[in-house]
Amino acid sequence: MEIILLADVEKVGKTGDVVKVKDGYLRNYLMPRKLAVLCTKNNRKIVEDQIRLADRRREKEKQSFVQLAEKIEKMSCTISVQAGEEDKLYGTVTNVDIQKALALEGVEIDKRKISFEEPIKKLGIYTVTVELHPDVKTSLKVWVVKE
Repeated sequence: MEIILLADVEKVGKTGDVVKVKDGYLRNYLMPRKLAVLCTKNNRKIVEDQIRLADRRREKEKQSFVQLAEKIEKMSCTISVQAGEEDKLYGTVTNVDIQKALALEGVEIDKRKISFEEPIKKLGIYTVTVELHPDVKTSLKVWVVKE
């Protein structure tokens, strides 16, 4: 039986794909979970419209992330920490610390979107990567100074 998938289904297909499945699989699994509909002209048109709307929404979301990335690119945040001899920190600067510093600047970002190549264990200037969207990445300068 030909169906249109409304969501990604593992080992079957992606959203909007027209695939053939057995009647029982459609009746007992896909239809009750609202993962698929029968492939008719009307249903195909409805699904195409929904996909088009979702693409527009994703594009608007991406544009807002691009604007935020430009704002972050121009920023730099300062984190003051306790340090011992030879400018070594008593701990490390984590992505949570950077998130809090950005929040003080008025930018709210999830801590999991902030990453750096190696742990920050000394005073200095570091460049941190912020991945706002799979297609939108930016860098942020972090100044680690003595308290």
